[in-house]
Amino acid sequence: AFNCYWQMPFGKKCKITIENIDVKPTRLYYQVDYTLTNIPDDAAYFHAQFRRPAPDSKKEAYTIVDNIQGKGQFVGTFLAWQVNNGGWWGEGEIKFFMDGDKEFPTICGTGAEDYFCGSYNFDVGGQYKEFSTAYSGLHQVIRPDGTYNANTRFGLYRWHITDPIRFDKDLRVTIQDLGWRSEGRYLKQGSDIASVAYWYQSEPHQAFPALPSKDDLEVR
Repeated sequence: AFNCYWQMPFGKKCKITIENIDVKPTRLYYQVDYTLTNIPDDAAYFHAQFRRPAPDSKKEAYTIVDNIQGKGQFVGTFLAWQVNNGGWWGEGEIKFFMDGDKEFPTICGTGAEDYFCGSYNFDVGGQYKEFSTAYSGLHQVIRPDGTYNANTRFGLYRWHITDPIRFDKDLRVTIQDLGWRSEGRYLKQGSDIASVAYWYQSEPHQAFPALPSKDDLEVR
């Protein structure tokens, strides 16, 4: 089962759709809980945006979300990260550019494992160690199987519930796709990354980018 507990206020109506893009029919069981009540005129609306661009080793930073215009608060990040090279892969900084920031962000992290509340490369005894807490985690590590699945893949999340990131005018969030070369040099990696950004904001919101095609969604 997949459960979602984000509050999603609506003023007049609400519509939820699910699309099956497989060639085979599927069965779907679902439950939607809602309350009909009055909400404040200035209530912030829930937004979630998925992205999965093609890997590009020429780009240092992966864009989690951009072009958010308006007032609101950022409440969460999910990353699905496939590493396409050996060595440590999570040295990149997450950056929150808000309210007119250009070159330098208001918030700048110190590395992927730090942002997701891990440390020391998620390494325990020479192996990646999964963990899951209420607000952050490395909940999934898919390891190579020695045949067709040749890459290591990670699922990571961070919920900004106790530490919401508030913005007044605009927001852009990126994370560097950086690992290590020998002799302490950075490596631009070209990882295969997918993400979901979660935030609340006042309406109207900017148009979302088009979703990837079925072929572009396929994990290879």
